[in-house]
Amino acid sequence: MSTAPDTPATRPRVGYLGPEGTFSEEALLSSAAPDAVLPIAFATIHEAVTALPRGEVDWSVVPIENSIDGSVSVTLDLLAEEAESVEIAGEVMLRIRHSLIAAREMRLEEIETVITHPQVPGQCERFLRTELPAARVLTSTSTAEAVRTVAEQGQPGQAALGTTLAARIYGAKVLREGVEDRDDNETRFLWLGRAGAGAGAPLRVHGTDGRWKTSVVFWGQGAGRPGWLVRCLDEFARREIDLTKIESRPRPGRMGSYMFFADLAGSTREPRVAEAIAGIAELCEEARVLGSYPAAEPA
Repeated sequence: MSTAPDTPATRPRVGYLGPEGTFSEEALLSSAAPDAVLPIAFATIHEAVTALPRGEVDWSVVPIENSIDGSVSVTLDLLAEEAESVEIAGEVMLRIRHSLIAAREMRLEEIETVITHPQVPGQCERFLRTELPAARVLTSTSTAEAVRTVAEQGQPGQAALGTTLAARIYGAKVLREGVEDRDDNETRFLWLGRAGAGAGAPLRVHGTDGRWKTSVVFWGQGAGRPGWLVRCLDEFARREIDLTKIESRPRPGRMGSYMFFADLAGSTREPRVAEAIAGIAELCEEARVLGSYPAAEPA
């Protein structure tokens, strides 16, 4: 029995933070089977996430935290407040390597301006300080946009910090690879889907060691009483559930009110995990599972 040939129109549409050549696209392409998806670039993380409930894409890949800069607050806020019909279907870890890129070959002493995303200079501080001490650093909406700007403008003395993928896409020249200060710079990306669709995510690798992770968000009126958070966390501790991450974020428009995000080892299919989540729900105004999914291997 023959099957219809795969075409772009039949592939799952996967949104990511564009333009082409971003780390988000690298994370998508490194975790999906080759030619199995149709990448769709969006201008912002907000657009990439909210495109899911609108049906514009089938999945989205967005950054959630960096090993140096910490969590991506816009992603956390979207998952908690604006995208309740979206859930985490998987995760991928991406090693972050920054490259110095220009429109043409040039010596480092010729560079007067470096364009990049606002987070990047802090990750390349040593290189900028020692190799480009006189260069001005200007910001762009993404590293890929910075590379595109440099490639298209072709101005003397102008360079970008971005990905080698972006350099290939926009026909630019890589002057120096690996200019980041740390070799352990990693970003964790989430695969997001509409609620209930997680098992169908077109991930090439879902994790191979059998470990699962569950992400939750919770808040409540009890947060103002002494010991409330301890009682919530005790629901996990007395069941010997390992919390791999916990952090707080202000609830938008509610000064003094916080929501708590936690990642824990285990799946909601495990009785002890389900019981712990039910336990914090009794203590909270809101307690919601953001997703239960195979844990990614290190980059």
